[in-house]
Amino acid sequence: MQTLSAEALKQKIDSGDKPVLLDVREDWEYEICHLPESINISMSNVNEMLAKLSPDDETVVICHHGMRSFQVGSYLEQNGFKQIINLEGGVDAWAKTVDPSMAQY
Repeated sequence: MQTLSAEALKQKIDSGDKPVLLDVREDWEYEICHLPESINISMSNVNEMLAKLSPDDETVVICHHGMRSFQVGSYLEQNGFKQIINLEGGVDAWAKTVDPSMAQY
């Protein structure tokens, strides 16, 4: 599994790359703040992830600080996903380094 800083993800998106942005936090967390165009499938619904996502898509897994996303990313890799990237520091890092106007909790 690769890791990517918030700044590097921003550059990737700005350059035209369109990875799947998978936010694995709970619904209430996602409602507080999330990256634009991310999809929310909470960590507790991993079977839904396997059914809805393509194993061939580049997928950036996102949580609050990067720990849950790492666990989900490992699970996805074990289930045949080939291009998994963990957002280092999660939405917390995104809010602090990329978008200071983003709500934080």
